Amino acid sequence: MTDTVNADPAELAKFSELAHRWWDLESEFRPLHEINPLRLDWIDGIAPIAGRKVLDVGCGGGILADSMARKGAEVLGVDLADKALKVAQLHALEAGTRGVKYRSVSAEALAAEQPATFDVVTCMEMLEHVPDPASVVKACADLAKPGGWVFFSTINRSLKSFMLAIVGAEYVLGMLPRGTHEYQKLIRPSELAAHCRAAGLDLRHTRGLEHNPVTRRYWLSSDTGVNYMFATRKPAGSL
Repeated sequence: MTDTVNADPAELAKFSELAHRWWDLESEFRPLHEINPLRLDWIDGIAPIAGRKVLDVGCGGGILADSMARKGAEVLGVDLADKALKVAQLHALEAGTRGVKYRSVSAEALAAEQPATFDVVTCMEMLEHVPDPASVVKACADLAKPGGWVFFSTINRSLKSFMLAIVGAEYVLGMLPRGTHEYQKLIRPSELAAHCRAAGLDLRHTRGLEHNPVTRRYWLSSDTGVNYMFATRKPAGSL
């Protein structure tokens, strides 16, 4: 399998064009910076990452990968958007972040190369941008050690998410560039759960992520109608 099999060139180009703005806190990536502490604390609360070998699939400019390294994890961030990876590498150098490395490689190719290698695997805000999300889920499962944790975040395909995440965030409020998300590519929790079961992952925890556009406050809740996260675990006896 090649590194370009499960990737949409238009999606890679979209994020590459914005690569230089990944670490601009007032840019299109501001929401990712604002939700990162919530996601990081949720992951670390379930699977403490200090001293662990962690993989961040679809790492982009390294917002989550860098913060996990600063928590004491040994982190590898992978992506196929080369410009974003260069920005991530430059930021780590400038910020003096230790314990984080980046590679241009697909999840599937890395799984064939380094199966059952990582204590924790994260794949955040990526599944809705690839042609075959089930393939990425399977690769993430293969990359985790037996007993390891795999975390996903994505957007539900619902009327509520269409109104808030696409119409609201992209067209009304301008929080994200228009065209960032395509409705038909969004993934219902039941669909992601099926992908996880097929990959041999046990779903342990689910959380929704909510947002008040007026106060710009984000919080975790039980509402998975728009943004949501899964915490899954690979059975200890798995190979």
